[in-house]
Amino acid sequence: MTAKAGRVAWTIVGLLWAVALLNYLDRQLVVTMPGPIKADLRLGDEKFGLLSSVFLWVYGFCSPIAGYVADRVGKKKVILTSLVVWSAATIASGLVTSFEGMLLARATLGVSEAFYMPAAVALIVEYHRGATRSRATGLHLSGVYAGSVLGGLGGFMAEAFGWRAVFLLIGGIGVAYALLLMIIFPSRVEAEGSTAAPEDIDAHAPGSATFAPLFFVPGFLLLLAMNVLDGAAYWPVRNWLAEFFRAELGVEPAWAGVYGPMTFNGAAFLGMLIASSVSDWWAGWNVRARALVPAIGFIIASPCLFVMGAVEYVPVVLGCIVVAGMSQGFLDANLMPAACTVVDFRLRATAYGLLNFAGTTAGGVMTYVGGRLKEQDVPFSATFQAASGMILVAGLLLLFVKPGGGTRKFAQPSGADFKKRIVQEEL
Repeated sequence: MTAKAGRVAWTIVGLLWAVALLNYLDRQLVVTMPGPIKADLRLGDEKFGLLSSVFLWVYGFCSPIAGYVADRVGKKKVILTSLVVWSAATIASGLVTSFEGMLLARATLGVSEAFYMPAAVALIVEYHRGATRSRATGLHLSGVYAGSVLGGLGGFMAEAFGWRAVFLLIGGIGVAYALLLMIIFPSRVEAEGSTAAPEDIDAHAPGSATFAPLFFVPGFLLLLAMNVLDGAAYWPVRNWLAEFFRAELGVEPAWAGVYGPMTFNGAAFLGMLIASSVSDWWAGWNVRARALVPAIGFIIASPCLFVMGAVEYVPVVLGCIVVAGMSQGFLDANLMPAACTVVDFRLRATAYGLLNFAGTTAGGVMTYVGGRLKEQDVPFSATFQAASGMILVAGLLLLFVKPGGGTRKFAQPSGADFKKRIVQEEL
Protein backbone atom coordinates (compact mmCIF):
# COMPACT_ATOMS: atom_id res chain seq x y z
CA MET A 1 0.00 0.00 0.00
CA THR A 2 1.41 3.38 -1.01
CA ALA A 3 1.66 6.28 1.44
CA LYS A 4 -1.16 8.09 -0.36
CA ALA A 5 -3.45 5.06 -0.30
CA GLY A 6 -2.59 4.49 3.37
CA ARG A 7 -3.56 8.05 4.24
CA VAL A 8 -6.86 7.70 2.43
CA ALA A 9 -7.57 4.35 4.11
CA TRP A 10 -6.94 5.70 7.62
CA THR A 11 -8.75 8.96 6.87
CA ILE A 12 -11.86 6.93 6.08
CA VAL A 13 -11.51 5.15 9.43
CA GLY A 14 -11.12 8.46 11.26
CA LEU A 15 -14.13 10.11 9.65
CA LEU A 16 -16.32 7.07 10.24
CA TRP A 17 -15.13 6.76 13.85
CA ALA A 18 -17.13 9.87 14.73
CA VAL A 19 -20.17 8.51 12.88
CA ALA A 20 -19.93 5.23 14.82
CA LEU A 21 -19.73 7.25 18.04
CA LEU A 22 -22.95 9.09 17.19
CA ASN A 23 -24.58 5.84 16.07
CA TYR A 24 -24.30 4.26 19.51
CA LEU A 25 -24.58 7.43 21.54
CA ASP A 26 -28.01 8.09 20.04
CA ARG A 27 -29.32 4.58 20.65
CA GLN A 28 -27.83 4.34 24.16
CA LEU A 29 -29.39 7.53 25.53
CA VAL A 30 -32.74 5.93 26.35
CA VAL A 31 -31.33 3.17 28.56
CA THR A 32 -29.12 5.58 30.53
CA MET A 33 -32.04 7.87 31.49
CA PRO A 34 -34.74 5.39 32.56
CA GLY A 35 -35.99 7.35 35.58
CA PRO A 36 -36.96 10.69 33.99
CA ILE A 37 -38.22 9.13 30.75
CA LYS A 38 -40.40 6.61 32.58
CA ALA A 39 -41.76 9.32 34.88
CA ASP A 40 -42.47 11.84 32.11
CA LEU A 41 -44.10 9.36 29.71
CA ARG A 42 -45.64 7.25 32.53
CA LEU A 43 -44.06 3.96 31.54
CA GLY A 44 -43.60 0.71 33.42
CA ASP A 45 -40.64 -1.65 33.01
CA GLU A 46 -42.38 -3.67 30.29
CA LYS A 47 -43.11 -0.64 28.08
CA PHE A 48 -39.71 0.89 28.75
CA GLY A 49 -38.07 -2.40 27.73
CA LEU A 50 -40.19 -2.36 24.59
CA LEU A 51 -38.53 0.92 23.53
CA SER A 52 -35.19 -0.89 23.29
CA SER A 53 -36.73 -4.06 21.86
CA VAL A 54 -38.54 -2.28 19.04
CA PHE A 55 -35.34 -0.50 18.09
CA LEU A 56 -33.45 -3.79 17.98
CA TRP A 57 -36.18 -5.65 16.08
CA VAL A 58 -36.49 -2.97 13.42
CA TYR A 59 -32.70 -2.59 13.27
CA GLY A 60 -32.31 -6.33 12.91
CA PHE A 61 -34.94 -6.84 10.23
CA CYS A 62 -33.60 -3.94 8.17
CA SER A 63 -29.94 -4.98 8.44
CA PRO A 64 -29.95 -7.65 5.67
CA ILE A 65 -31.66 -5.20 3.31
CA ALA A 66 -29.16 -2.53 4.33
CA GLY A 67 -26.18 -4.76 3.55
CA TYR A 68 -27.67 -5.76 0.20
CA VAL A 69 -28.26 -2.12 -0.74
CA ALA A 70 -24.76 -1.06 0.35
CA ASP A 71 -23.15 -3.77 -1.80
CA ARG A 72 -25.01 -2.50 -4.86
CA VAL A 73 -25.93 1.18 -4.47
CA GLY A 74 -22.75 2.62 -2.93
CA LYS A 75 -21.48 2.65 0.61
CA LYS A 76 -20.79 6.37 0.96
CA LYS A 77 -24.28 7.34 -0.13
CA VAL A 78 -25.83 4.88 2.31
CA ILE A 79 -23.64 6.07 5.19
CA LEU A 80 -24.48 9.76 4.81
CA THR A 81 -28.22 9.23 4.32
CA SER A 82 -28.34 6.97 7.36
CA LEU A 83 -26.62 9.57 9.57
CA VAL A 84 -29.02 12.35 8.58
CA VAL A 85 -32.16 10.27 9.18
CA TRP A 86 -31.16 8.82 12.53
CA SER A 87 -30.06 12.23 13.81
CA ALA A 88 -33.49 13.60 12.89
CA ALA A 89 -35.09 10.68 14.73
CA THR A 90 -32.99 11.51 17.82
CA ILE A 91 -34.27 15.09 17.70
CA ALA A 92 -37.82 13.74 17.42
CA SER A 93 -37.21 11.59 20.53
CA GLY A 94 -36.75 14.78 22.53
CA LEU A 95 -40.03 16.25 21.26
CA VAL A 96 -42.48 13.37 21.75
CA THR A 97 -45.12 13.50 24.46
CA SER A 98 -46.41 9.92 24.47
CA PHE A 99 -45.26 6.33 24.57
CA GLU A 100 -46.49 5.82 21.01
CA GLY A 101 -44.51 8.82 19.78
CA MET A 102 -41.32 7.60 21.43
CA LEU A 103 -41.92 4.12 20.03
CA LEU A 104 -42.20 5.55 16.50
CA ALA A 105 -39.04 7.62 16.98
CA ARG A 106 -37.14 4.55 18.19
CA ALA A 107 -38.39 2.49 15.24
CA THR A 108 -37.24 5.21 12.83
CA LEU A 109 -33.89 5.25 14.59
CA GLY A 110 -33.68 1.49 14.10
CA VAL A 111 -34.38 1.66 10.37
CA SER A 112 -31.86 4.42 9.70
CA GLU A 113 -29.06 3.11 11.93
CA ALA A 114 -29.37 -0.35 10.36
CA PHE A 115 -28.07 1.02 7.08
CA TYR A 116 -24.86 2.42 8.55
CA MET A 117 -22.80 -0.41 10.00
CA PRO A 118 -22.78 -2.94 7.11
CA ALA A 119 -21.80 -0.19 4.66
CA ALA A 120 -19.15 1.33 6.92
CA VAL A 121 -17.42 -1.91 7.94
CA ALA A 122 -17.47 -3.26 4.37
CA LEU A 123 -15.91 -0.02 3.11
CA ILE A 124 -13.15 -0.19 5.72
CA VAL A 125 -12.10 -3.80 5.03
CA GLU A 126 -12.03 -2.98 1.33
CA TYR A 127 -9.20 -0.52 1.97
CA HIS A 128 -7.49 -2.45 4.78
CA ARG A 129 -6.37 -5.88 3.64
CA GLY A 130 -4.67 -8.35 5.91
CA ALA A 131 -2.06 -6.72 8.11
CA THR A 132 -4.24 -3.78 9.29
CA ARG A 133 -7.72 -5.25 8.90
CA SER A 134 -8.62 -5.98 12.51
CA ARG A 135 -6.94 -2.82 13.75
CA ALA A 136 -8.86 -0.68 11.26
CA THR A 137 -12.13 -2.45 12.05
CA GLY A 138 -11.44 -2.27 15.77
CA LEU A 139 -10.47 1.39 15.69
CA HIS A 140 -13.65 2.25 13.81
CA LEU A 141 -15.81 0.21 16.16
CA SER A 142 -14.07 1.74 19.16
CA GLY A 143 -16.19 4.75 18.23
CA VAL A 144 -19.19 2.58 19.05
CA TYR A 145 -17.96 2.15 22.59
CA ALA A 146 -16.83 5.73 22.93
CA GLY A 147 -20.43 6.67 22.08
CA SER A 148 -21.78 4.14 24.52
CA VAL A 149 -19.45 5.39 27.25
CA LEU A 150 -20.55 8.97 26.65
CA GLY A 151 -24.13 7.74 26.69
CA GLY A 152 -23.47 6.50 30.22
CA LEU A 153 -23.37 10.16 31.26
CA GLY A 154 -27.00 10.50 30.21
CA GLY A 155 -28.19 10.30 33.81
CA PHE A 156 -26.03 13.26 34.84
CA MET A 157 -27.00 15.25 31.74
CA ALA A 158 -30.69 14.55 32.33
CA GLU A 159 -30.42 15.81 35.91
CA ALA A 160 -28.63 18.95 34.76
CA PHE A 161 -30.54 19.85 31.60
CA GLY A 162 -33.57 17.55 31.37
CA TRP A 163 -33.76 14.42 29.24
CA ARG A 164 -35.42 16.16 26.28
CA ALA A 165 -32.59 18.68 25.92
CA VAL A 166 -30.07 15.82 25.75
CA PHE A 167 -31.83 14.27 22.74
CA LEU A 168 -32.13 17.63 20.97
CA LEU A 169 -28.44 18.44 21.49
CA ILE A 170 -27.07 15.09 20.32
CA GLY A 171 -29.42 14.93 17.33
CA GLY A 172 -28.40 18.42 16.27
CA ILE A 173 -24.71 17.48 16.42
CA GLY A 174 -25.42 14.51 14.15
CA VAL A 175 -27.13 16.62 11.50
CA ALA A 176 -24.28 19.14 11.55
CA TYR A 177 -21.64 16.41 11.17
CA ALA A 178 -23.52 14.85 8.25
CA LEU A 179 -23.43 18.20 6.44
CA LEU A 180 -19.69 18.44 7.12
CA LEU A 181 -19.05 14.93 5.76
CA MET A 182 -20.87 15.78 2.55
CA ILE A 183 -18.14 18.34 1.98
CA ILE A 184 -14.97 16.63 3.22
CA PHE A 185 -15.57 12.88 2.72
CA PRO A 186 -13.53 11.62 -0.26
CA SER A 187 -15.81 11.24 -3.26
CA ARG A 188 -13.13 9.42 -5.20
CA VAL A 189 -10.82 7.14 -3.26
CA GLU A 190 -8.06 4.84 -4.41
CA ALA A 191 -8.25 1.22 -3.33
CA GLU A 192 -4.52 0.63 -3.51
CA GLY A 193 -2.86 -2.69 -2.95
CA SER A 194 -3.50 -4.86 -5.96
CA THR A 195 -3.32 -8.14 -4.12
CA ALA A 196 -5.98 -9.82 -2.07
CA ALA A 197 -5.48 -10.48 1.60
CA PRO A 198 -4.62 -14.15 2.28
CA GLU A 199 -7.97 -14.54 4.03
CA ASP A 200 -10.19 -13.07 1.28
CA ILE A 201 -12.64 -15.45 -0.34
CA ASP A 202 -13.55 -15.47 -4.03
CA ALA A 203 -16.48 -17.83 -4.53
CA HIS A 204 -18.62 -15.78 -6.87
CA ALA A 205 -21.31 -17.59 -8.83
CA PRO A 206 -22.77 -15.64 -11.78
CA GLY A 207 -26.32 -14.52 -11.18
CA SER A 208 -26.18 -15.27 -7.46
CA ALA A 209 -25.89 -11.73 -6.09
CA THR A 210 -28.47 -12.39 -3.40
CA PHE A 211 -28.57 -13.72 0.15
CA ALA A 212 -28.87 -17.35 -0.94
CA PRO A 213 -25.18 -18.29 -1.44
CA LEU A 214 -24.37 -17.32 2.13
CA PHE A 215 -26.63 -20.03 3.54
CA PHE A 216 -24.54 -22.75 1.89
CA VAL A 217 -21.36 -21.71 3.69
CA PRO A 218 -20.79 -23.68 6.95
CA GLY A 219 -18.50 -21.03 8.44
CA PHE A 220 -21.03 -18.28 7.87
CA LEU A 221 -23.82 -20.36 9.42
CA LEU A 222 -21.67 -20.85 12.52
CA LEU A 223 -21.08 -17.09 12.72
CA LEU A 224 -24.81 -16.52 12.32
CA ALA A 225 -25.70 -18.92 15.16
CA MET A 226 -22.96 -17.40 17.32
CA ASN A 227 -24.33 -13.90 16.72
CA VAL A 228 -27.83 -15.00 17.76
CA LEU A 229 -26.44 -16.19 21.09
CA ASP A 230 -24.23 -13.15 21.53
CA GLY A 231 -27.13 -10.77 20.88
CA ALA A 232 -29.52 -12.70 23.12
CA ALA A 233 -26.97 -12.61 25.92
CA TYR A 234 -25.34 -9.20 25.75
CA TRP A 235 -28.09 -6.85 24.53
CA PRO A 236 -30.21 -7.46 27.67
CA VAL A 237 -27.08 -7.01 29.79
CA ARG A 238 -26.36 -3.67 28.09
CA ASN A 239 -29.94 -2.46 28.17
CA TRP A 240 -30.80 -3.44 31.74
CA LEU A 241 -27.50 -2.86 33.57
CA ALA A 242 -28.38 0.69 34.64
CA GLU A 243 -31.75 -0.43 36.00
CA PHE A 244 -30.11 -3.49 37.60
CA PHE A 245 -27.74 -1.28 39.59
CA ARG A 246 -30.52 1.12 40.53
CA ALA A 247 -33.32 -1.31 41.39
CA GLU A 248 -31.46 -4.38 42.65
CA LEU A 249 -28.18 -3.03 44.02
CA GLY A 250 -29.45 0.32 45.34
CA VAL A 251 -27.07 2.53 43.35
CA GLU A 252 -28.05 6.18 42.83
CA PRO A 253 -29.68 6.73 39.40
CA ALA A 254 -26.98 9.12 38.15
CA TRP A 255 -24.26 6.58 39.00
CA ALA A 256 -26.19 3.57 37.71
CA GLY A 257 -25.44 4.56 34.12
CA VAL A 258 -21.74 4.89 34.95
CA TYR A 259 -21.50 1.57 36.80
CA GLY A 260 -23.55 -0.27 34.17
CA PRO A 261 -23.41 0.73 30.49
CA MET A 262 -20.40 2.98 30.88
CA THR A 263 -18.29 0.27 32.53
CA PHE A 264 -19.37 -2.44 30.09
CA ASN A 265 -18.76 -0.30 27.03
CA GLY A 266 -15.51 1.13 28.36
CA ALA A 267 -14.24 -2.41 28.90
CA ALA A 268 -15.39 -3.37 25.39
CA PHE A 269 -13.43 -0.42 24.04
CA LEU A 270 -10.29 -1.68 25.77
CA GLY A 271 -10.94 -5.26 24.69
CA MET A 272 -11.37 -4.16 21.11
CA LEU A 273 -8.01 -2.38 21.05
CA ILE A 274 -6.24 -5.40 22.56
CA ALA A 275 -7.99 -8.00 20.40
CA SER A 276 -7.47 -6.14 17.12
CA SER A 277 -3.68 -6.04 17.59
CA VAL A 278 -3.50 -9.66 18.75
CA SER A 279 -5.67 -10.84 15.87
CA ASP A 280 -3.67 -9.03 13.18
CA TRP A 281 -0.43 -10.43 14.63
CA TRP A 282 -1.73 -13.99 15.02
CA ALA A 283 -3.49 -14.02 11.65
CA GLY A 284 -0.09 -13.51 10.02
CA TRP A 285 0.40 -17.28 10.23
CA ASN A 286 -3.02 -18.58 11.32
CA VAL A 287 -6.11 -17.15 9.62
CA ARG A 288 -8.27 -18.89 12.23
CA ALA A 289 -7.16 -16.20 14.68
CA ARG A 290 -10.05 -14.00 13.49
CA ALA A 291 -12.48 -16.46 15.13
CA LEU A 292 -10.26 -17.88 17.88
CA VAL A 293 -9.60 -14.54 19.60
CA PRO A 294 -13.31 -13.83 20.34
CA ALA A 295 -13.85 -17.52 21.17
CA ILE A 296 -11.30 -17.27 23.96
CA GLY A 297 -12.90 -14.05 25.23
CA PHE A 298 -16.37 -15.60 25.41
CA ILE A 299 -15.23 -18.74 27.19
CA ILE A 300 -13.49 -16.64 29.86
CA ALA A 301 -16.47 -14.26 30.20
CA SER A 302 -19.11 -16.96 30.71
CA PRO A 303 -18.41 -17.72 34.41
CA CYS A 304 -18.08 -13.99 35.12
CA LEU A 305 -21.64 -13.41 33.86
CA PHE A 306 -22.88 -16.15 36.17
CA VAL A 307 -21.08 -14.62 39.16
CA MET A 308 -22.45 -11.19 38.26
CA GLY A 309 -25.96 -12.49 38.76
CA ALA A 310 -25.10 -14.35 41.97
CA VAL A 311 -23.50 -11.65 44.14
CA GLU A 312 -24.58 -8.24 45.40
CA TYR A 313 -21.15 -6.79 46.18
CA VAL A 314 -20.74 -3.92 43.72
CA PRO A 315 -16.91 -4.14 43.24
CA VAL A 316 -17.20 -7.84 42.31
CA VAL A 317 -20.07 -7.11 39.92
CA LEU A 318 -18.02 -4.33 38.31
CA GLY A 319 -15.08 -6.71 37.83
CA CYS A 320 -17.34 -9.23 36.11
CA ILE A 321 -18.78 -6.51 33.87
CA VAL A 322 -15.26 -5.52 32.82
CA VAL A 323 -14.45 -9.08 31.72
CA ALA A 324 -17.79 -9.46 29.91
CA GLY A 325 -17.40 -6.12 28.18
CA MET A 326 -13.88 -6.95 27.01
CA SER A 327 -15.13 -10.20 25.48
CA GLN A 328 -17.69 -8.26 23.43
CA GLY A 329 -14.88 -6.00 22.23
CA PHE A 330 -12.93 -9.12 21.20
CA LEU A 331 -15.82 -10.09 18.93
CA ASP A 332 -16.51 -6.66 17.50
CA ALA A 333 -12.89 -6.22 16.38
CA ASN A 334 -13.00 -9.57 14.59
CA LEU A 335 -16.54 -10.18 13.35
CA MET A 336 -16.09 -8.68 9.88
CA PRO A 337 -12.50 -9.99 9.52
CA ALA A 338 -13.80 -13.46 10.47
CA ALA A 339 -16.60 -13.11 7.92
CA CYS A 340 -13.99 -12.20 5.29
CA THR A 341 -12.42 -15.64 5.80
CA VAL A 342 -15.62 -17.47 4.83
CA VAL A 343 -17.68 -15.05 2.68
CA ASP A 344 -17.21 -13.95 -0.93
CA PHE A 345 -15.74 -10.44 -0.97
CA ARG A 346 -18.65 -9.17 -3.11
CA LEU A 347 -21.15 -10.07 -0.37
CA ARG A 348 -19.42 -8.65 2.71
CA ALA A 349 -21.94 -5.92 3.52
CA THR A 350 -24.80 -8.33 2.85
CA ALA A 351 -23.23 -10.89 5.19
CA TYR A 352 -22.65 -8.31 7.90
CA GLY A 353 -26.25 -7.17 7.57
CA LEU A 354 -27.47 -10.72 8.12
CA LEU A 355 -25.21 -11.06 11.17
CA ASN A 356 -26.63 -7.81 12.53
CA PHE A 357 -30.14 -9.13 11.91
CA ALA A 358 -29.44 -12.29 13.87
CA GLY A 359 -27.84 -10.58 16.85
CA THR A 360 -30.08 -7.56 17.27
CA THR A 361 -33.35 -9.41 16.72
CA ALA A 362 -32.43 -11.98 19.36
CA GLY A 363 -31.26 -9.15 21.61
CA GLY A 364 -34.56 -7.33 21.20
CA VAL A 365 -36.53 -10.42 22.16
CA MET A 366 -34.44 -11.05 25.26
CA THR A 367 -34.48 -7.38 26.31
CA TYR A 368 -38.27 -7.45 26.25
CA VAL A 369 -38.33 -10.80 28.05
CA GLY A 370 -36.05 -9.38 30.75
CA GLY A 371 -38.41 -6.46 31.37
CA ARG A 372 -41.45 -8.73 31.34
CA LEU A 373 -39.85 -11.11 33.81
CA LYS A 374 -38.85 -8.22 36.06
CA GLU A 375 -42.49 -7.13 36.32
CA GLN A 376 -43.25 -10.70 37.44
CA ASP A 377 -40.59 -10.41 40.16
CA VAL A 378 -37.87 -12.35 38.34
CA PRO A 379 -34.69 -10.29 38.95
CA PHE A 380 -32.35 -9.09 36.25
CA SER A 381 -29.63 -11.16 37.94
CA ALA A 382 -31.42 -14.30 36.70
CA THR A 383 -31.43 -12.92 33.15
CA PHE A 384 -27.68 -12.31 33.40
CA GLN A 385 -27.05 -15.86 34.60
CA ALA A 386 -28.96 -17.23 31.61
CA ALA A 387 -26.71 -15.07 29.43
CA SER A 388 -23.63 -16.87 30.79
CA GLY A 389 -24.72 -20.16 29.24
CA MET A 390 -25.44 -18.54 25.87
CA ILE A 391 -22.04 -16.86 25.77
CA LEU A 392 -20.28 -20.14 26.54
CA VAL A 393 -22.00 -21.87 23.61
CA ALA A 394 -21.23 -18.88 21.37
CA GLY A 395 -17.54 -19.22 22.21
CA LEU A 396 -17.58 -22.94 21.45
CA LEU A 397 -19.21 -22.34 18.05
CA LEU A 398 -16.41 -19.95 17.09
CA LEU A 399 -13.88 -22.73 17.67
CA PHE A 400 -15.38 -24.59 14.70
CA VAL A 401 -15.25 -21.75 12.15
CA LYS A 402 -12.92 -22.94 9.37
CA PRO A 403 -11.49 -20.33 6.97
CA GLY A 404 -12.26 -20.96 3.32
CA GLY A 405 -15.83 -22.08 3.93
CA GLY A 406 -15.15 -25.74 3.13
CA THR A 407 -15.55 -25.91 -0.67
CA ARG A 408 -14.85 -22.22 -1.28
CA LYS A 409 -11.44 -20.97 -2.35
CA PHE A 410 -9.21 -18.15 -1.24
CA ALA A 411 -8.89 -15.28 -3.70
CA GLN A 412 -5.69 -15.28 -5.71
CA PRO A 413 -3.46 -12.21 -5.62
CA SER A 414 -3.55 -12.02 -9.41
CA GLY A 415 -7.35 -12.07 -9.61
CA ALA A 416 -8.77 -9.35 -11.84
CA ASP A 417 -11.16 -8.18 -9.15
CA PHE A 418 -8.24 -7.40 -6.85
CA LYS A 419 -6.13 -5.40 -9.28
CA LYS A 420 -5.53 -1.77 -8.43
CA ARG A 421 -8.77 0.04 -9.08
CA ILE A 422 -10.55 3.29 -8.48
CA VAL A 423 -13.77 3.13 -6.51
CA GLN A 424 -16.06 6.06 -7.16
CA GLU A 425 -19.21 6.57 -5.14
CA GLU A 426 -21.17 9.66 -6.08
CA LEU A 427 -23.33 11.45 -3.55
